[in-house]
Amino acid sequence: MQFPAEFVFGSATASYQIEGAAQEDGRGPSIWDTFSHTPGKVLNGDTGDVADDHYHRLDADLDLMAELGLEAYRFSIAWPRIIPAGRGAVNQAGLDFYSRLVDGLVARNIRPVATLYHWDLPQALEDEGGWTVRSTAEAFAAYARVVGEALGDRVHTWTTLNEPWCSAYLGYSSGVHAPGRTEPLAALTAVHHLNLAHGLALRELRQVVRADAEFSVTLNLHVFRPVGATGEEARRKVDALANGVFLGPMLEGAYPADSLEVTSGITDWSFVRDGDLEIIRQPIDVLGVNYYSTNRVQLWDGSGERLRADGHGASSATAWPGADDVEFLPTDPPHTDMGWNIDPQGLEDLLVELGERYPDQALMVTENGAAFPDVVAEDGQIHDADRTDYVRRHLRAVANVRAKGVDVRGYFLWSLLDNFEWSYGYSKRFGIVRVDYDTLERTPKDSARWYASLVRSRTLD
Repeated sequence: MQFPAEFVFGSATASYQIEGAAQEDGRGPSIWDTFSHTPGKVLNGDTGDVADDHYHRLDADLDLMAELGLEAYRFSIAWPRIIPAGRGAVNQAGLDFYSRLVDGLVARNIRPVATLYHWDLPQALEDEGGWTVRSTAEAFAAYARVVGEALGDRVHTWTTLNEPWCSAYLGYSSGVHAPGRTEPLAALTAVHHLNLAHGLALRELRQVVRADAEFSVTLNLHVFRPVGATGEEARRKVDALANGVFLGPMLEGAYPADSLEVTSGITDWSFVRDGDLEIIRQPIDVLGVNYYSTNRVQLWDGSGERLRADGHGASSATAWPGADDVEFLPTDPPHTDMGWNIDPQGLEDLLVELGERYPDQALMVTENGAAFPDVVAEDGQIHDADRTDYVRRHLRAVANVRAKGVDVRGYFLWSLLDNFEWSYGYSKRFGIVRVDYDTLERTPKDSARWYASLVRSRTLD
């Protein structure tokens, strides 16, 4: 399978997961600093204080990207590093760091793809209500303008949000992510204010960045496999919560009727103001799609314990407000170290469905990858054949989709480096480059060498 020259191969990271330097050069605290320092919230008490120390090892990491032949690098910008209190005074040292990052990418002929929000909300804004209040969306737009003015002459692609589903539902409903709240109404309010932030930020960026810049948002769209007689009704409900509340307003200008119906027992959505949907529905050049696994669902019959194997961490609270009668059934093996099933067909089905539903919307796989319990062999190398196989099979799915005429323009492997995996701390390794957390030494795994070879040859064997 041959990928054309214009198809982009890249890799991705996120600021809190790799940067470290959490209290240096004027950076303010984020909700993930607070959450990770709260006993019992993160496995082993791990924090992102040091992480991969990318902040101090920037040049070496840029050289590593060049050695691997990456054509693009998707990174996120830490809002509290730019505006420590979320609004107000701008921290020039933070802007300087990302300016050096972007300059380093451009000098190495690697396309910069900047994500403005990958979950590290300034703690000061959470203290005011976080994503449950409209003022956070307004502050985000002001932050977007500051970053756009500083970097907009060099950044190729701007992504507003990464996986707002996680920010809203895992952060405010199930509580397994920062800020750790378990309030269904707060989660749905956060959904809307994240959507609003996306639209407001795009309006600001368009005024200050270069004319040929591209604009994007990245969604972790879910693939649900219905099981049994009630499976389709279960799928409809959770699809409305996972996918409809973002695709509807962003690409169609309305919240779907199913989304409003499923959540009607929690809210009447009166926090949506006149004009909001017009703001949210901004034209985007590329829709980013993050994909890892699929779910199996059916309605719970009320007997026995309701199965909740949705893959998003254990909590007594739900990540699916309004769908408490949906069961998430265990998936068939094989599974990754996250317990997520390996189902490349799910990626193919998702991309084809999106291509049929939005035929004029270009797509990009902005995250795909796998955690495995990597072992350092006697030769000092990491022979991660399982990860290589995972990526190969999912790229084959992408090639199949492109052959069907769907406009998929690139693939970003998650992740470049082993890193802080949120509530799992440092116990899960997604990187194609191993990080020794004692020495911070980087060691490219076999999967990195395979990926570099693929980028050169553009041929999938």
